[in-house]
Amino acid sequence: MTYEPAANRYDKMEYRRCGNSGLKLSAFSLGLWHNFGTNSDFENSRNLIKTAFDNGITHFDLANNYGPPPGSAETCLGKILKSDFKNYRDEMIISSKAGYTMWDGPYGDWGSKKYLISSLDQSLKRMDLEYVDIFYHHRPDPETPLEETMAALNLIVQQGKALYVGISNYRPAEAEKAFKILKEMGTPCLIHQPKYSMFERWVEDGLLDLLGKEKVGCIPFSPLAQGLLTDKYLNGIPADSRVATSGQFLKADHITPERIEKIMALNDIAKERGQKLAQMALAWILRDERVTSVLIGSSKPAQILDSIKALENTNFSSEELDNINSILK
Repeated sequence: MTYEPAANRYDKMEYRRCGNSGLKLSAFSLGLWHNFGTNSDFENSRNLIKTAFDNGITHFDLANNYGPPPGSAETCLGKILKSDFKNYRDEMIISSKAGYTMWDGPYGDWGSKKYLISSLDQSLKRMDLEYVDIFYHHRPDPETPLEETMAALNLIVQQGKALYVGISNYRPAEAEKAFKILKEMGTPCLIHQPKYSMFERWVEDGLLDLLGKEKVGCIPFSPLAQGLLTDKYLNGIPADSRVATSGQFLKADHITPERIEKIMALNDIAKERGQKLAQMALAWILRDERVTSVLIGSSKPAQILDSIKALENTNFSSEELDNINSILK
């Protein structure tokens, strides 16, 4: 059966202008970091993309190394685009990144022009696309001159392999330098992708102010702190949780009694707001107008629908914000 997206899909979502550009992004973007590798159920992956698109999510975020194994998330999306989205490519924003280890040897990591150009060529082949909408440098490289890395991003746009470029995981001082170099080259930085959640707030120490001043979009990843800011861990560690099954990024020792106490107190505020804890955590990030979109990951279509409900209330009273800050202290 041919996939027909929901006719009212654009009525269900909020769209925010990305920095000083003509591009608007859906308030939620779907990240393909997990659940799109070769070990994932393909039909479930397909349903996740369809559910997102049916509900107005237009932005799908990848990186060269997403899987496992690295590259397989892009291959998976390529198959889904071919089978279901041939007629809808122009309604989608597809992004990828390079900056972490992708292949062996000195040219498969970090930020050289050699690596970034080669990596994007591989990504485009895996997704069977002529271009991506956004291409990011995934992390700063301490050994490659920033001018070289930014020149690679500029070249990628000139070659028509990406429409826009962004950076990820850059601290304020590095980001400011990158913005200046790109602006001088005539390819302004569209967007910055930092880690940001109630439990990880380094972006508030200068980065958000910089993005506001420079008119660069912001798309936080890990907004639920790898699932900590959900009701999943209120009663200990469930057997099917990411901690129990992989423990690669979120480890059991992150879930201390003190952390659980904070999660429970935040959950009480969420209940008073008529939200689940995860919905409140997402709304808390979206309350800031400098945030363009929030990246959500999902293993089930129902989780996407649940996350989108956060848009029903992104306003916080000063009292609520004070209470949240005192819990997080």
